[in-house]
Amino acid sequence: MKIEVITVGPIDENCHIVYCEEHRASIIVDPGDSGKRIIAFMEEKDLIPKLIVNTHCHADHTGAVAPLVDYFNIPFLCHRDDEWMLNDTDQMEMARYLGLKTPPKNDSAVADGEMIDLCDDFALKVIHTPGHTPGGICLLGEGNLIVGDTLFRTSIGRSDLTGGNHEQLITSIKTRLFTLPDGTVVYPGHGETTTIGYEKQHNPFLRQTEGYT
Repeated sequence: MKIEVITVGPIDENCHIVYCEEHRASIIVDPGDSGKRIIAFMEEKDLIPKLIVNTHCHADHTGAVAPLVDYFNIPFLCHRDDEWMLNDTDQMEMARYLGLKTPPKNDSAVADGEMIDLCDDFALKVIHTPGHTPGGICLLGEGNLIVGDTLFRTSIGRSDLTGGNHEQLITSIKTRLFTLPDGTVVYPGHGETTTIGYEKQHNPFLRQTEGYT
């Protein structure tokens, strides 16, 4: 498995392309904006997109879903607890403000523990991590973790938007992510890559969490 990061959009959102180097099958995670740039990357790498999956459905992460669905004719997946955001008035207004397209309805919903197949011998595991949004998820595969806006390098996702919950976010990180091996590489929705071990030691929002000081 290989992960490529394409930083796109007006607020530097990280779109992650997960692909199998042997079979060229790929999954597009959080296509925030710039569908043309993502398409060009896919064609340059000769990748075959199987689906789009969003870690959550804030407008800055869904801006290129519609053009990519149309261009590649592939399904779009998210957690059912974020489906309401796809036609939420506030998110639509945010999309227009940022110059982004509103997303289509998702084709199906993913659930905690579900395996999203990439190729014959590899799949991404869905980990439900509510707090930033009710339907926030992370995707785990081969020691790599795509976390959306749940966790950042020395920071965490905001929880003051509709549907956010700070205590729930901290619990999600503590019980669902910090139980993973320290060497797990973390790919956030904004900013630099980090690791679980680094965040246990250096994240000021989490260092005081019991058991991780």
